Order: sequence, then structure tokens, then C-alpha cells
Amino acid sequence: MTTDTLTGRRIAILATDGVEQVELVQPREAVENAGATVTLVSLDHGDIQAMESDVHAADTFTVDRVVADVSADDFDALILPGGTTNPDQLRVDAEAVAFVRAFVQARKPVGVICHGAWTLVEADVLKGRTLTSYPSIRTDIRNAGGTVVDEEVVVDGNLVSSRNPDDLPAFCAKIVEHFAA
Repeated sequence: MTTDTLTGRRIAILATDGVEQVELVQPREAVENAGATVTLVSLDHGDIQAMESDVHAADTFTVDRVVADVSADDFDALILPGGTTNPDQLRVDAEAVAFVRAFVQARKPVGVICHGAWTLVEADVLKGRTLTSYPSIRTDIRNAGGTVVDEEVVVDGNLVSSRNPDDLPAFCAKIVEHFAA
């Protein structure tokens, strides 16, 4: 379904090698179908390798911009897809962490799914926040001062979170709604 709900909105997707393909593709399609302009931001120029179920190579995606050359000021919202190695690489990159932190601190909408919350943990922006995630990183979220609930989609202020690819229909609908507000 195509709408104009997000026409004029600029959405960044921050991802690198190891991103779970479906968690990149479906949210991207949802916000593009709502009229947003989407920019794939990564650590380096070139292509990133997406994965299926974390272990099977899937498609590659061309990076539009590198995180060193962008700012949260360039965008209206951010999507953080999961996959285990994707956020694990992002959270050790100071520029990627600063980029994510800037969105949260500016109260710009951030959609995060599955293991994507690892980057939020590293950005130290979860104190007092409630979200959901993949079960294996829930202790990390709690240790970072967040509260974890086991729900399909959770909204806490500017954060929209979901647990895994099974939650994508609800997640995609909620990010479009939240990014439009």
C-alpha cells in the first residue's frame, strides 16, 4: 500500500555487513511506500552483505552514505535493523554510536528491531526507557538501565522497538505511524 504519510521525510537506515536482510528490506519498503526518502548509511562505501537467519548470505545492498559524513541533523528518523553481527560491528564504531546517540538525544524517532538495540546500549541512551528486543540481548538492555518487556512492538517516547522478524508487520506499521507524527 502506498501513501503520502511520510512525503518529505528523510529516513536513515544504519546497517553494515551481517544485517538481517528482512529487517532491512521490509522497514525500508514500508517507509518508502509511505513517501519517505531513505538513505542507507554504513561504516564504509561500497556494498554491505545482508544475511538470512544470521548464517546464510543473502543479497548485497549499496551504501548511500558513510556515517562519518552524515549527521542526525540530515534526517528526520532512524531505523536500526538487527542481525547479530551488524549491531555488534556498529557498536564498536565511535561515529556510528555518536550518530545513534544524537537521534535519541534530539528526540527524533528511532525504530529498532531484534539485536539492533545493542547500538542503543552502547550509546548509553536506555536509562529509564522501556523497549523490547531479541531475548539474548535483554540482559544487556537491563544492565544499561532499560526495562525490557516481551511484546510485539513497544513505543517509549521516540523509540519504537520490536523483537524479531515475526514482528515486522506490526513494527513497520508502527514506525510509519510514529515517523509521521
